[in-house]
Amino acid sequence: MRFGSTVMMAVCTFAFVAGCTTPEPDHQPGVGFGNYADYEAERQRRNAELRGESLPPRISSEVPAPASTELSTEELLQSAEAAVGGEAPTQESPRLIGQPDNAGISDEQDFSAVSGRETIESDAERIAANRANYEVIAPTAVPTRTGSGGPNLVEFALQTNNAVGEQVHSRTNLLSGNRYERNCAKYASPDLAQMAFLRAGGPQRDRMGIDPDGDGYACHWDPTAFRNVNRAGGN
Repeated sequence: MRFGSTVMMAVCTFAFVAGCTTPEPDHQPGVGFGNYADYEAERQRRNAELRGESLPPRISSEVPAPASTELSTEELLQSAEAAVGGEAPTQESPRLIGQPDNAGISDEQDFSAVSGRETIESDAERIAANRANYEVIAPTAVPTRTGSGGPNLVEFALQTNNAVGEQVHSRTNLLSGNRYERNCAKYASPDLAQMAFLRAGGPQRDRMGIDPDGDGYACHWDPTAFRNVNRAGGN
């Protein structure tokens, strides 16, 4: 009886100790991650994130797939015809899928393309041809103004010295204010009215009735601005 109790107590003690023992983790490689490099990179990223530091870039261990190529229908037909005729097919380098067709665009900036068709001799011939066609155009004198373009308001303003409203020419056709304003309303600006006035015989005569006071200035035209510019340039 005493021996059975001792055995039972030993069994219970062993079971209790075995239940409290932590199982040892499996240390076999490859458990929980693809490879050690990915595991180490992920661990560094996690530690940096916990410390609030900038995360290192994630490095992918995948190998990129090779670029796909394709041949157009026309190129396939050319290859088939050449094979039937016993000739080796002439084929350009395959174009990558999605690569734009740059036919028609100049390749003068492509050294490998230009060097294949140009030589030092051809460059020398081109330079010589350009020099032979070079033409020097001698400068010509600036044409002088003939004065046939109509009255010159600047010249007229500088030739006069009387003020606006100061009569220097006699007038016999005294016009009312309303008629004078109607005659001046025919012109878009005082400059155009003054040019028409000079063209019609002014300032000595006023056939159009736009200089009734005889100062030589039609429709409120004022030569003061032209005179001030001339004085400023002379100083």
